[in-house]
Amino acid sequence: MKKEYSKYFWNLNKQALEKVEAIFKNPEHPKFNMYMAIFLSRCQKPKELFSLIEKESFINFWPKLKRYWHKVSPKSTFIDWWQTIYEQLLENKGLSVKKTSGVAPSVLIKIGKTLRKARIDKGLSQKDLALQVGMKQPDISKIEEGKTNVTLLTLSAICKALKTKKIEF
Repeated sequence: MKKEYSKYFWNLNKQALEKVEAIFKNPEHPKFNMYMAIFLSRCQKPKELFSLIEKESFINFWPKLKRYWHKVSPKSTFIDWWQTIYEQLLENKGLSVKKTSGVAPSVLIKIGKTLRKARIDKGLSQKDLALQVGMKQPDISKIEEGKTNVTLLTLSAICKALKTKKIEF
Protein backbone atom coordinates (compact mmCIF):
# COMPACT_ATOMS: atom_id res chain seq x y z
CA MET A 1 0.00 0.00 0.00
CA LYS A 2 1.40 3.39 -0.99
CA LYS A 3 1.78 5.69 1.99
CA GLU A 4 -0.47 8.66 1.29
CA TYR A 5 0.30 11.61 3.57
CA SER A 6 -1.12 14.41 1.39
CA LYS A 7 -4.62 13.34 2.40
CA TYR A 8 -3.84 14.49 5.95
CA PHE A 9 -1.25 17.19 5.30
CA TRP A 10 -2.94 19.00 2.43
CA ASN A 11 -1.10 22.23 3.18
CA LEU A 12 2.38 20.73 2.59
CA ASN A 13 4.30 20.55 -0.68
CA LYS A 14 5.93 17.37 -2.03
CA GLN A 15 9.28 17.99 -0.31
CA ALA A 16 7.62 18.65 3.04
CA LEU A 17 5.53 15.49 2.66
CA GLU A 18 8.72 13.48 2.17
CA LYS A 19 10.04 14.97 5.41
CA VAL A 20 6.85 13.92 7.20
CA GLU A 21 7.44 10.33 6.11
CA ALA A 22 10.98 10.45 7.53
CA ILE A 23 9.74 12.07 10.75
CA PHE A 24 7.08 9.36 11.21
CA LYS A 25 9.83 6.75 11.13
CA ASN A 26 11.60 8.42 14.06
CA PRO A 27 9.50 9.05 17.23
CA GLU A 28 12.52 10.86 18.74
CA HIS A 29 12.47 13.53 16.01
CA PRO A 30 11.67 16.99 17.49
CA LYS A 31 8.66 17.41 15.18
CA PHE A 32 7.29 13.88 15.57
CA ASN A 33 4.69 14.76 18.23
CA MET A 34 3.51 17.84 16.37
CA TYR A 35 3.00 16.02 13.06
CA MET A 36 1.54 12.93 14.69
CA ALA A 37 -1.00 15.01 16.67
CA ILE A 38 -2.04 16.74 13.44
CA PHE A 39 -2.31 13.40 11.68
CA LEU A 40 -4.33 11.74 14.46
CA SER A 41 -6.71 14.69 14.66
CA ARG A 42 -7.46 14.24 10.95
CA CYS A 43 -7.45 10.44 10.71
CA GLN A 44 -10.28 8.41 12.21
CA LYS A 45 -9.30 5.06 10.78
CA PRO A 46 -6.85 2.97 12.79
CA LYS A 47 -6.28 0.84 9.68
CA GLU A 48 -4.85 3.88 7.90
CA LEU A 49 -2.66 4.80 10.85
CA PHE A 50 -1.33 1.27 11.07
CA SER A 51 -0.55 1.27 7.36
CA LEU A 52 1.94 4.04 8.20
CA ILE A 53 3.03 3.06 11.73
CA GLU A 54 3.48 -0.35 13.32
CA LYS A 55 1.04 -1.09 16.15
CA GLU A 56 3.97 -1.81 18.48
CA SER A 57 5.46 1.58 17.65
CA PHE A 58 2.12 3.28 18.42
CA ILE A 59 1.97 1.51 21.78
CA ASN A 60 5.47 2.76 22.60
CA PHE A 61 5.07 6.39 21.56
CA TRP A 62 1.43 7.02 22.54
CA PRO A 63 1.96 7.96 26.25
CA LYS A 64 4.53 10.64 25.35
CA LEU A 65 2.44 11.89 22.41
CA LYS A 66 -0.65 12.04 24.61
CA ARG A 67 1.14 14.27 27.15
CA TYR A 68 2.32 16.57 24.34
CA TRP A 69 -1.14 16.68 22.76
CA HIS A 70 -2.81 17.57 26.08
CA LYS A 71 -0.43 20.53 26.38
CA VAL A 72 -1.05 21.93 22.91
CA SER A 73 -4.73 21.04 22.53
CA PRO A 74 -6.23 19.97 25.87
CA LYS A 75 -9.83 19.95 24.63
CA SER A 76 -9.27 17.68 21.66
CA THR A 77 -11.83 14.88 21.62
CA PHE A 78 -9.50 12.84 19.42
CA ILE A 79 -7.13 12.24 22.35
CA ASP A 80 -9.72 10.13 24.16
CA TRP A 81 -10.58 8.28 20.96
CA TRP A 82 -6.95 7.32 20.29
CA GLN A 83 -6.48 6.49 23.99
CA THR A 84 -9.24 3.91 23.55
CA ILE A 85 -7.41 2.44 20.54
CA TYR A 86 -4.22 2.33 22.63
CA GLU A 87 -6.01 0.55 25.48
CA GLN A 88 -7.53 -1.98 23.06
CA LEU A 89 -4.10 -2.72 21.60
CA LEU A 90 -2.70 -3.29 25.08
CA GLU A 91 -5.64 -5.50 25.98
CA ASN A 92 -5.10 -7.57 22.82
CA LYS A 93 -1.50 -8.11 23.95
CA GLY A 94 -2.67 -9.16 27.43
CA LEU A 95 -1.37 -5.94 29.01
CA SER A 96 -3.15 -3.29 31.03
CA VAL A 97 -2.98 0.50 31.03
CA LYS A 98 -0.61 1.97 33.57
CA LYS A 99 -2.65 3.42 36.41
CA THR A 100 -2.18 6.91 37.83
CA SER A 101 0.69 6.79 40.28
CA GLY A 102 0.67 8.32 43.76
CA VAL A 103 -3.11 8.12 44.17
CA ALA A 104 -4.90 5.34 45.98
CA PRO A 105 -7.50 4.07 43.49
CA SER A 106 -9.88 3.27 46.36
CA VAL A 107 -10.15 7.00 47.15
CA LEU A 108 -11.05 7.78 43.55
CA ILE A 109 -13.62 4.99 43.54
CA LYS A 110 -15.21 6.28 46.76
CA ILE A 111 -15.40 9.81 45.37
CA GLY A 112 -16.90 8.51 42.14
CA LYS A 113 -19.52 6.41 43.91
CA THR A 114 -20.50 9.34 46.12
CA LEU A 115 -20.87 11.67 43.15
CA ARG A 116 -22.80 9.06 41.16
CA LYS A 117 -25.25 8.53 44.02
CA ALA A 118 -25.75 12.28 44.44
CA ARG A 119 -26.31 12.68 40.69
CA ILE A 120 -28.87 9.87 40.55
CA ASP A 121 -30.61 11.20 43.67
CA LYS A 122 -30.98 14.56 41.89
CA GLY A 123 -32.42 12.80 38.83
CA LEU A 124 -29.63 13.94 36.54
CA SER A 125 -28.05 12.00 33.71
CA GLN A 126 -24.29 12.14 33.26
CA LYS A 127 -24.89 14.32 30.19
CA ASP A 128 -27.06 16.76 32.19
CA LEU A 129 -24.41 17.04 34.89
CA ALA A 130 -21.65 17.47 32.31
CA LEU A 131 -23.56 20.34 30.67
CA GLN A 132 -24.06 22.07 34.02
CA VAL A 133 -20.39 21.76 34.92
CA GLY A 134 -19.02 22.52 31.45
CA MET A 135 -17.49 19.10 30.92
CA LYS A 136 -18.02 16.19 28.57
CA GLN A 137 -20.15 13.20 29.53
CA PRO A 138 -17.29 10.68 29.14
CA ASP A 139 -15.27 12.70 31.68
CA ILE A 140 -18.12 12.47 34.20
CA SER A 141 -18.26 8.74 33.56
CA LYS A 142 -14.52 8.33 34.20
CA ILE A 143 -14.79 10.30 37.45
CA GLU A 144 -17.74 8.22 38.65
CA GLU A 145 -15.88 5.00 37.85
CA GLY A 146 -12.77 6.22 39.71
CA LYS A 147 -10.74 5.95 36.51
CA THR A 148 -9.43 9.49 36.52
CA ASN A 149 -7.79 11.73 39.04
CA VAL A 150 -10.26 14.57 39.56
CA THR A 151 -8.87 18.01 40.42
CA LEU A 152 -10.19 19.96 43.38
CA LEU A 153 -11.60 22.62 41.06
CA THR A 154 -13.50 20.02 39.05
CA LEU A 155 -14.69 18.28 42.21
CA SER A 156 -15.86 21.62 43.58
CA ALA A 157 -17.78 22.42 40.36
CA ILE A 158 -19.46 19.00 40.36
CA CYS A 159 -20.39 19.28 44.04
CA LYS A 160 -21.81 22.76 43.46
CA ALA A 161 -23.95 21.49 40.57
CA LEU A 162 -25.15 18.58 42.71
CA LYS A 163 -25.61 20.82 45.77
CA THR A 164 -23.40 18.38 47.69
CA LYS A 165 -21.74 19.89 50.72
CA LYS A 166 -19.81 16.91 52.02
CA ILE A 167 -17.94 13.98 50.54
CA GLU A 168 -16.61 11.31 52.86
CA PHE A 169 -13.46 9.40 52.07
